This record gives sequence, C-alpha cells and structure tokens, in this order.
Amino acid sequence: MKKMIALLLLSTMAFGCKSSDMDKMADDANASMEAEANAAAEQAEADAKAAAEEAVKVDVVDTAISAGTFTTLVSALTAAELVEALKGEGPFTVFAPTDEAFAKLPEGTVEELLKAENKDQLVNILKFHVVPARVMAADVTTMEADTLAGTKVNVVVAEDGTVTYQGANVVKTDIDCTNGVIHVIDTVAMPPAEGQAAN
Repeated sequence: MKKMIALLLLSTMAFGCKSSDMDKMADDANASMEAEANAAAEQAEADAKAAAEEAVKVDVVDTAISAGTFTTLVSALTAAELVEALKGEGPFTVFAPTDEAFAKLPEGTVEELLKAENKDQLVNILKFHVVPARVMAADVTTMEADTLAGTKVNVVVAEDGTVTYQGANVVKTDIDCTNGVIHVIDTVAMPPAEGQAAN
C-alpha cells in the first residue's frame, strides 16, 4: 500500500513538472511570436513611411514652389527661362534665397532684373546659386565651388559649424529633391565681377 502511494506521488510530481515545462515552453513560444509580430509591424510602418516620403519628393523647382517661401525666386527662374533646365536630371545643389532675402536688395532691383532686357544678368545671378552636384550639408567644406554660372563661389564653414555661401548665411539645409538638394540662404548671392576672385 505504501509503495502504491509513493508511486502515485512520484507520478503526480512528474506530471506536474512536465506540465510546468510545457506551460513555460508555450509562454516562450507566445512571447517569441509576439516579438516577431511587433518587429514585422514596425518594419512595415517604417517601409510605408519611407515610401510615402519618396512619393511626395519632387524636383528642386517644384519643391521651391510648394514651400511657399521662394515666390520671388520662382518668378525669377521663370523670367530667366531656367525652370525646365532645373527640372532636368541634375543633380543640382540650389542655394535658394528666400523672399525675405530678395527683399534685402535695394528697392527696385528685383523689378529691374525681371525685365526682358536684363535677362542675361538675371540668368547669371540665378545660375550662381546652383552647384552642379548633390552636396549635402555633411559634405560641405570651406572651398571655392563651381557654379552653373561658370564662376566659382566662396563657401566657408566656420568653427561653430555655420556656413556662408558668398557671404550669405545658410539657414536651412538638406531639403532633399528628386534631382538634387536645396539649402536655404538669407541673402541673394551676387557673382563676382569678371576677373575678380570668388571672395
């Protein structure tokens, strides 16, 4: 009788251990499945976000138009007949003056530049704001860079990391576009006179 009771106790203990092990295995499996599901959901969300960002990305001209702060620049590009050129394959790095930057020019300057007889001068000024390459902020160093105007521009990176483009402060960087990148400047950069250095 005592042997039977002992055997029953041993069997119950063994069953209890197996049941506990099985429960632990089930919990581990559920946790693993939940972690995989969460990881898959996070990846799907990241992929969807990246796809959405890529879908709305447009060329440098349409990006400037949609920003709403470059209306004078866009008008100038239209008057200079440079819109189609800057909607091309590129890549272009555009140092784009804001409307406030154009407003700093002497009164009547913009109106004069937009006249048909001053088109060549306007084209030269606008091309001076474009570097024929994709240059992200992290890649900018103190240098004289080539521009579409055929002249060099003086780019300076200060010790505190601030950047100037022919003396204009770069106030926003890395607006990514399908055919290049836009950096925002607070002053219209004027190309050097013929025979003068960029600085």
